[in-house]
Amino acid sequence: MQITRYQLPQTALMPNSPHPLLHYRGLDLDPKATSYYDLFLQNGWKVQWIYRYGETQRSHYHSTAHECMAVLSGTAIIRFGVADTSTDMNDNTYGTAREHGGIEIEAKARDVFILPAGCAHKTFNAQPNAEFTLLTPGDGHHIAAGQEREALRDVKIDGFTMIGAYPDSSSWDSLRGGEKSIEEFGGVWSVPIPLKDPVLGISEEGLLGHWTSSA
Repeated sequence: MQITRYQLPQTALMPNSPHPLLHYRGLDLDPKATSYYDLFLQNGWKVQWIYRYGETQRSHYHSTAHECMAVLSGTAIIRFGVADTSTDMNDNTYGTAREHGGIEIEAKARDVFILPAGCAHKTFNAQPNAEFTLLTPGDGHHIAAGQEREALRDVKIDGFTMIGAYPDSSSWDSLRGGEKSIEEFGGVWSVPIPLKDPVLGISEEGLLGHWTSSA
């Protein structure tokens, strides 16, 4: 598995984080929802959704929680680090209506992204083409089923899909940038570092090594 870290500076609209975005490429794990559920759960991260992504979405970030996204199927481009500057979806996706900077990564199955609170992200150009849909029961903040693992096993995976998890007991919000002043970014950056990496547990190769050194 290849581990890459990206240091994304704050912008006028997005806090991003002093902690780097982590990208794990080629995780040696059967790309099934239940496989990720088991791995994340043993490391103290709770799966809350599986989404099938569409053509594009608004750039956004989470100010109250760190996030892990793992690709189950398909391909897409994920832009990290910058805000949209227009509500025109074509212009803010393919044109110039976005902040300067950021990075774009082609995401595919067995990719895992660990986003520190504040990290801006936007998924677009999902293939195969499909409508943006929440595939798990619930509202995207939890799996609304008595037997979560069985509910994930029954989800039909098609298009570009990702499974999302958050440190146990955390609650996430979604902001598009500009809601907080630069003076308030420190509150986002103070979200506690999790006790374990969702994939690598207590290994220093994971977020415990990369994020502790950047604290």
